[in-house]
Amino acid sequence: MKRTLVFGDIHGGLKALNQVLNRAKVSENDTLIFLGDYVDGWSESSSVISRLIELEKSNNCVFIKGNHDQWCEDWLRSSNGNSTWLFHGGESTVNSYKGYNNEELRTHLNFFELMRNYYVDNKNRLFIHAGFASMHGVEKEPYPSNYSWDRTLWEMAYSLKDLELDESSLHYPKRFKHYSEIYIGHTPTTDYNVATPIIAQKLVNVDTGAAFKGKLTALDVDSKVFWQSDPLPELYPNEKGRN
Repeated sequence: MKRTLVFGDIHGGLKALNQVLNRAKVSENDTLIFLGDYVDGWSESSSVISRLIELEKSNNCVFIKGNHDQWCEDWLRSSNGNSTWLFHGGESTVNSYKGYNNEELRTHLNFFELMRNYYVDNKNRLFIHAGFASMHGVEKEPYPSNYSWDRTLWEMAYSLKDLELDESSLHYPKRFKHYSEIYIGHTPTTDYNVATPIIAQKLVNVDTGAAFKGKLTALDVDSKVFWQSDPLPELYPNEKGRN
């Protein structure tokens, strides 16, 4: 059986990634879509990237670029990390790359450079790290930084979560009309005291707070069945993550 599985933000939690892959019983038949923020937080950021590169050899994979990934890419290219990035988890990522040779660093940089800003599948489902602002759709977004930073799309969807709005309504957000579903990360559901994915209108938020005290989630986009790791602080009891 072929499945399409979407993964929330990993933030250096290799143990969580391996747990979820095992619990979901991922096979070579599965398409794996990762929503970004692979690094910054727990101590195994570089190993997460190596694991994803390995997965790409056996599975059809789509890797979306998150804001933390852009920071890491910039550092891999220049060896200069800005203070904002270092404060928000970048220091643990830099430490995880100690001992890597130039060839290994170049392989990882190439992986970051090939990540996508977004992906639309053959069922018109959009996968993106954060969001977009253009009412004409993601392809018309005038500010590419919104792909990895925007939270207005999610905040709008969440504020309308309990309303039954028809697409023909004048009040229905135009940004929602372009896609059958939209899958995002970036904003932890744990910020809303929810430990599982949240579905709000057409948006499905799969970031369940793995960077902090939550779990990593993988979700089957067709059935909406999902699998989760243990809470990350339990997997890394001697670390703080981004807490």
